[in-house]
Amino acid sequence: QVQLVESGGGLVQAGGSLTLSCTASGSVLSRVTMGWYRQAPGKQRELVALAFGGRTTTFLDSVKGRFTMSTDNSKNTAYLQMNSLNAEDTAVYYCYANQDGMTYWGKGTLVTVSS
Repeated sequence: QVQLVESGGGLVQAGGSLTLSCTASGSVLSRVTMGWYRQAPGKQRELVALAFGGRTTTFLDSVKGRFTMSTDNSKNTAYLQMNSLNAEDTAVYYCYANQDGMTYWGKGTLVTVSS
């Protein structure tokens, strides 16, 4: 069983930055696929980035070059550094984990970008 707790969301002006954190308990981060998804109002949840074995991949074209996912195995924590935020980045951001085929989700943290 993996428990995920996100933090770091909030209100930011367009052009600003935020860093989201996701701390995992109940497992070892190096053996788990971690990821960030987001869901904007009225839209489907979309994959932002994944990390496994120290490697990260950003999937969402609209955030490439602006968002960076990283992990700290010593803290069992994944991060999402978000720069140059714009109104289209407003969404609930969810931490995701997959271990042995089981999927786990955090409760989500709201990011609101004001223009």
